[in-house]
Amino acid sequence: MTEEAFQTSAECGECLKEPPPWQRLYTLGDYDFPLSHQVQRFKDHGESWHVTALTQLLAERIEHPAPIITSVPLHWQRYLKRGFNQSHVLATHLAHNLNSNYRNRVFKRVKSAQSQRGNKKAGREQNLKAAFALHGEVNFSHIAIVDDVVTTGSTVRQLCHLLLEVGVESIDIYCICRTPAPGSG
Repeated sequence: MTEEAFQTSAECGECLKEPPPWQRLYTLGDYDFPLSHQVQRFKDHGESWHVTALTQLLAERIEHPAPIITSVPLHWQRYLKRGFNQSHVLATHLAHNLNSNYRNRVFKRVKSAQSQRGNKKAGREQNLKAAFALHGEVNFSHIAIVDDVVTTGSTVRQLCHLLLEVGVESIDIYCICRTPAPGSG
């Protein structure tokens, strides 16, 4: 099998039917033990002792880092409840490891949404409708968005569309883990 054929067959049917708006997605692995446990402990209990190691491992996989890195914003109510934005923490570590610039205020969360946990793709998309906006002028050609977990891609898809509307040419997604496509296990 040629390299090109392998890359094509590695895409899931959903991605072939509706290609994602980003160019590359980098992850450490599937949302499964032990990564899922580490993400949950970090997100739900603020245990960040392993963030440096996880972001160093992820940085090693990124061949051509984006010069600008940003994160998925939290609504202020969720921020007050949790006390931190896990995507922001991951993004600042990754920017340091990759010698990229971190921009905190590319996006703003304009609508509070329920937690995405347990929602199917259609519910996630409805939940996020009009939840984000650009925070100001964006004039970058290549940018990376950091999130802890990519499940259906609904959150990062919304953010990518905002960037594409203002002329961003290349978008990467950096995440600790992602939920595997159905039937890929």
